[in-house]
Amino acid sequence: MSVATKLARAATGTHALIYRASKGKIAGSMGGREVSLLTTTGRRSGKQHTTPVMTFPHSGGLVIVASNGGSDRMPSWYYNLSAHPEVKVQTGAQVRPMTARTASPDEKAQIWPGIVAAAKNFGSYQSKTSRDIPVVILTPASPG
Repeated sequence: MSVATKLARAATGTHALIYRASKGKIAGSMGGREVSLLTTTGRRSGKQHTTPVMTFPHSGGLVIVASNGGSDRMPSWYYNLSAHPEVKVQTGAQVRPMTARTASPDEKAQIWPGIVAAAKNFGSYQSKTSRDIPVVILTPASPG
């Protein structure tokens, strides 16, 4: 594991720790946009992994973007939720079980302009990479 990867993981863990301790009052926004904690189940390890992600409201749920800062590599959390779509999302003090799915091309075409209008960095991330950056739709999990 590279030093950069170790530092990024440490920063992510610290962000999540501060967010949880303050119930999102500290580290709960980035660039004026809401940040939530996404907890996924590792596709190979089965362990819980938590990552801060920028969230956007969408049809009673949320949308997140698997941008990885415009890297040519998908973020690890995307592979995890693709294998195990049942996730937990903490927004402020509220923790909700949710189900994740990748938006279809038509859904992304409708959602993407609003994301880029709200957070312009996502448009530049898409232009930095040759991969299509997935938009993930999170819907409240059905009880039972």
